[in-house]
Amino acid sequence: MKFIDEATIIVQSGDGGRGCVSFRRERYIPRGGPDGGDGGLGADVILKAVANKRTLYHLQFKSEYKAPNGKSGEGSQRAGRGGEDLVIPVPVGTLVFDAESGERLYDLTVADQQVVVAKGGRGGKGNLHFKSSTNRAPHYAQPGEPGQRLRLRLELKSMADVGIIGLPNAGKSTLISVISSARPKIADYPFTTLVPNLGVVSSHGAEPFVVADIPGLIAGAHTGAGLGIRFLRHVERTRLLVHLIDASALEAEDPLAPLRIVNQELAMHSATLAEKPQLVVLNKLDVTGADQLADRFCAALPGQTVLRVSAAAHKGLDDFIFHMRRHLDRLDEKL
Repeated sequence: MKFIDEATIIVQSGDGGRGCVSFRRERYIPRGGPDGGDGGLGADVILKAVANKRTLYHLQFKSEYKAPNGKSGEGSQRAGRGGEDLVIPVPVGTLVFDAESGERLYDLTVADQQVVVAKGGRGGKGNLHFKSSTNRAPHYAQPGEPGQRLRLRLELKSMADVGIIGLPNAGKSTLISVISSARPKIADYPFTTLVPNLGVVSSHGAEPFVVADIPGLIAGAHTGAGLGIRFLRHVERTRLLVHLIDASALEAEDPLAPLRIVNQELAMHSATLAEKPQLVVLNKLDVTGADQLADRFCAALPGQTVLRVSAAAHKGLDDFIFHMRRHLDRLDEKL
């Protein structure tokens, strides 16, 4: 269930500053020698893995990144100031390739790891360095070295942040199709979803996150029933679970049955999975009678936040996305 996100950028490190040609001009020192300072270092371009970036979406709007040049040297042996390094944040799990050759250059696997992808040019030496017994007044200095210019392809292989779980026909595929650009196969029969579908959810300029609809789980899934254990393993890799329930199919006598069945399968597969944070969401509130059944469900689950949506009618989705993002932000704070 790896989501592959790509971006191609051009990076240009800074040029080194030019060395200075200068001579001492002080009173009572008629033969002042050369005192030109060196040029400053050009700035590096650095990629840094950060925990609060989940996709490469922020790189889609700017394709070229230029680091500052070093400043030229000055008289009185004053060196030029170096350029301030340009740091580009990327998500943990970003692979860096040379876009021209296809060579893999770096793999950013942990938070705060950083790599210099384009080294700034060295500053040129001032004329002070070229003084000799045969040339006491050199009238030349070095130009700064040019920076590097590279075209990079970034590829992110990350697990979904959110996994949408539930019984077959809970509406998982429809939900992911209306909150993201994913276009899963949708039909009114069990196990329409045979592989996890992934989509990027973004709104109001906030950091996007990746959502996966997990194929329906049924009683006995932990032993291989239905689509079985391999999809429970997919659920293990997500950070937050959205437990989607078809409100129109709830039984008045036992409204919590769908929630209990799936949670039992999670617990029997692994204790870690059972403890993963969940957001409970009732779907298909557009169906006649679903509201009353939803009321029974909430009454049987006092003290827990339960969201109500209709993926088909596009109702309650903004609040749903807000709650997912808030849960993920809280998890980020714990990293």
